[in-house]
Amino acid sequence: MPPSNPRLRPLHFSLGVPHDHMRATVRIFLFALGSFLLSPLASAQSAAAPASSRDADLQLVVVLTRHGVRAPMATSTQHSQYAAAPWAAWDVPPSYLTAHGYQLMKLFGAWDRTQFASQNLFAPAGCAGAAHVSILADSDQRTRETGKALAEGMFPGCEIAVHAQAEGANDPLFRPIEAGAVHPDNNLATAAVAGRIGGDPNNLTELYRSQLTLLDRVLAGCGHAPVNAARASIFTIPATLAPGSGDSPAALRGPVTTAATMAENLLLEYTQGMSQADTGWGCVDAATLRTIMQVNSANWDYTKRTPAIARAYASTLLDRVLKTMQQSADGGDATGAAVPGALGKPGDRLVILVGHDTNIVTVAGALHIDWVLDGRVDDTPPGGALLFELWRPRDGGKPFVRLEYTAQTLDQMRNSETLTPANPPTVAPIFVPGCSRQDLSCTWEGFSAAMRASIDPAYVAAQP
Repeated sequence: MPPSNPRLRPLHFSLGVPHDHMRATVRIFLFALGSFLLSPLASAQSAAAPASSRDADLQLVVVLTRHGVRAPMATSTQHSQYAAAPWAAWDVPPSYLTAHGYQLMKLFGAWDRTQFASQNLFAPAGCAGAAHVSILADSDQRTRETGKALAEGMFPGCEIAVHAQAEGANDPLFRPIEAGAVHPDNNLATAAVAGRIGGDPNNLTELYRSQLTLLDRVLAGCGHAPVNAARASIFTIPATLAPGSGDSPAALRGPVTTAATMAENLLLEYTQGMSQADTGWGCVDAATLRTIMQVNSANWDYTKRTPAIARAYASTLLDRVLKTMQQSADGGDATGAAVPGALGKPGDRLVILVGHDTNIVTVAGALHIDWVLDGRVDDTPPGGALLFELWRPRDGGKPFVRLEYTAQTLDQMRNSETLTPANPPTVAPIFVPGCSRQDLSCTWEGFSAAMRASIDPAYVAAQP
């Protein structure tokens, strides 16, 4: 510690010892004391620390990704009563991936290839690794096209099929409830949500009143549009909670849930790169959007992350991901025996599952994992992905697992920015309760146990 450090100045008293000697004595004492206090911790960390990824090779990655930027799901007329002016027009049908969204996913794919090459999963270029990639997408146009964009960005000029059911089909992997493959207890789900909000859905309105007020001002035109006396405030929407149907076991309604959809639509306008005048009627910048999106994240939290709901929706996906990783863990790098229920092929190094924010949110809810990226908590923006990584130590030790969540920033999407080491996407390492160690890795055995604990066998769809 430098002698000029103010923390040492109070020690400059006189005991008949020169100050320089005193300073040296103090430094030695503090160093010895620190070493004594920290040595048990250092020993414990050394004993507990698993093999570093620097001494291991990435063997398999299972990517659960949301599709890219799309047009809003509903027509603008469904929310026109809350806005002072017409919503922005889109050049594709509702819910379709846009050309801009395709380009963003292609850029993300190119970045992934660079990263995977640096981790010895694939060569930096060429098509040799394409044979070890499987892409499974939900049946929608936006998910199928996202899979194609990722493949094009990752392996340009190579042949990689995107496997999906016929458009409009309910795939039990991505939509187990809608497909009729699992049947949640709607009354239990409703009770679970009620227990999280104090039994009164109006509590959410009060909890997020400031964010709702900001959104309501945006919807009113924030002074840019003439006052529309016929416009309905979002605060006029009754807040209710009742047993639901379809993919919503608990039907939570009110200002927060309606605002969540409109906040998402504003997010899509921003990430689509619409002009400032067309992005929230000229009222929305990145800071405003981050605040408004808090109601969207809240809606996901209560309606899908609630464990009684998340486990019903995510157990099939978690079961298949675990079996896919088991297939690789058992077989090593060589093509081994297939594990029933595993996705992709034995010997695959990359399995990409292109689904929806619902899939990522419910998987996260079942596993009790969280992240903060780009100023937002547990957000699942277009193209955001949850990565399950299987690593194998080079010394022949047992494999271990890491999880991370990654997404492009709002402005990277808005400006269609190329992703480079100087301008990377955001990445959050994930701590998995029940198995993560100090370096956030899990032993294979610990990860398997944590996954099984998060899976409810009653909600695992039958294997196809």
